[in-house]
Amino acid sequence: MGRVVVVVGFLLQRRPRGFPPGPPGLPLIGNILALSSEPHVYMKRQSQVHGEIFSLDLGGISTVVVNGYDTVKECLVRQSDVFADRPSLPLFHKLTKMGGLLNAKYGRCWTEHRKLAVSCFRMFGTGRKSFENRIVEESLFFLDEVDTYKGKAFDPKHLITIAVSNVSNLIIFGERFRYDDNEFLHMIEIFSENIELATSAWVFLYNAFPLIGVLPFGKHQQLFRNAAEVYDFLFQIIQRFSANRTAQAPRHFIDAYFDEMERNQADPESTYSTENLIFSVGELIIAGTETTTNVLRWAILLMALYPNIQGQVQKEIDLVVGPNRTPTFEEKSRMSYTEAVLHEVLRFCNIAPLGIFHATSRDTVVRGYSIPEGTTVITNLYSVHFDEKYWNNPEVFYPERFLDSNGQFVRKEAFVPFSLGRRHCLGEQLARMEMFLFFTSLLQRFHLHFPHGFVPNLKPKLGMTLQPYPYTICAERR
Repeated sequence: MGRVVVVVGFLLQRRPRGFPPGPPGLPLIGNILALSSEPHVYMKRQSQVHGEIFSLDLGGISTVVVNGYDTVKECLVRQSDVFADRPSLPLFHKLTKMGGLLNAKYGRCWTEHRKLAVSCFRMFGTGRKSFENRIVEESLFFLDEVDTYKGKAFDPKHLITIAVSNVSNLIIFGERFRYDDNEFLHMIEIFSENIELATSAWVFLYNAFPLIGVLPFGKHQQLFRNAAEVYDFLFQIIQRFSANRTAQAPRHFIDAYFDEMERNQADPESTYSTENLIFSVGELIIAGTETTTNVLRWAILLMALYPNIQGQVQKEIDLVVGPNRTPTFEEKSRMSYTEAVLHEVLRFCNIAPLGIFHATSRDTVVRGYSIPEGTTVITNLYSVHFDEKYWNNPEVFYPERFLDSNGQFVRKEAFVPFSLGRRHCLGEQLARMEMFLFFTSLLQRFHLHFPHGFVPNLKPKLGMTLQPYPYTICAERR
C-alpha cells in the first residue's frame, strides 16, 4: 500500500517537459501546506531560489507562479489573451459554475458580462457627473456616524464597510443601505469570511481532492454554507429591486441585466440567466467593497501610526480645499502629497497580493519555459510591489517615493494594485474616486490617534485579501 501511495504521489508531482522548476512537495498534497501561512511571502522567497517564474504542485494541480514586475507584465500584458482564462478548479465550479463575471472562463460569458458591467459603471456610476456628488453625500453620512463617538475609541470597520458598499449599491441596486441594516451587513461579513476561507489549506485540498466534500467538517464546508446563504439573500434582494421595472428603461445594473436577458431570450447560447445575475451581483458587491474597505482601514491605521504624515496630508487639504468645503475629485491633481500617501498605502499593504488565479487559454512559452493550455497561473502582485529593481527599501512605508524633486506626484510603472491585462479590475476608476474622497473628507474633519496604550498590529490577516486585524481608533474633531 505504501508503495502505491509513493507511485501515485510521484505521478501527480511529475512536471511536464519544459515546465518551470519548483520546490519539492509532499506525496499527494504537494506544496499545499506551505501555502497555509503568508503564501505571497512564501512565493517571493521561492522566486529567489527558482527564479521569477516557478511551479508549485497543489495536490496534482500543476501551477505556475509569476513573480516580479517584468515577468508579470510579460504574461498579463504582452500575452494578455493567453493568460486571461480562469482555472477549472472544483471550488469555482461549486460556487459559481464558472459563470458570472470574475470567475467566468475566458469566452462569451466573460466578454458579455464584463461589457455589461463596464457599461453600467459608466451609465449609473463614474460616467455620470452627478455620481461624485453621491459619493460625497455618502462620505458625509459616514463622517456623521464617526462623529457620534465623540472622540472615543471605536472600531471603524463596520462604518467603512457600509459606506464603501453603498457606493457600489447605487450602481447595482440604485439605492444605498442604512448603517443599521444588520441583514445587509451580515451578508457583507459572510462575503469577507469567505475571502479568508478561500485560501485555507482545506480549500486547496478540496480543489485537489473534491471527494473530501462529503466530509462534514473542514473550512471548505463553512465556505459552502456561507455561499448558499448569500445566494438565497441575493435572490430575494434582486427580486425586490427588480420590482416595478420598465423594460429598456434601466434604473441600475439589475434592470440592465434583465433587459439583456430579454433581448437574448431567443438565443440558445445566451449566457444571461438568473443564476449568472446572482453570481454577478455577488461578485460586484464583494469586489466593490472588500478591497476599498481594507485600503481605507489600512490608511486610517497608518495615519494614526505616523502622525507626521497625517499632519502633512491635513496641511495640504487645508491649503487646497479649506476647512468648510467638501473635497472634490478634481482637486486630486493639486494634492500631490495626499495622492502619494494613498498610492503608498496601496503598494505597502498589498490588499490583493495574489489577485484572482489565472489560467492559460493555450500552450505558450515564458522565459524559455513551456506552459501548457489550462495551467493554473498565480500572479504574485506582492512581489511586484516589493520588487527591489523598481522600489528602494520596499519594506519601508515612504510616500515620498511617489514624489519628484519638486514635490509633484509621479506615476510608477511597477504599481499594479488593480492588476494588469484583460482581467484587470473594472472598478479601478470608481475605487480611486472613493478612496480619495473618503480619505480626504475624513482627515479634513478629524485628527486620528490610537487610544492610550494601544499597540497596533501591522501583520495582515490572511486571505485572498490582506486586511488589518481589528483595531480601535479615536477620531477627534480638528
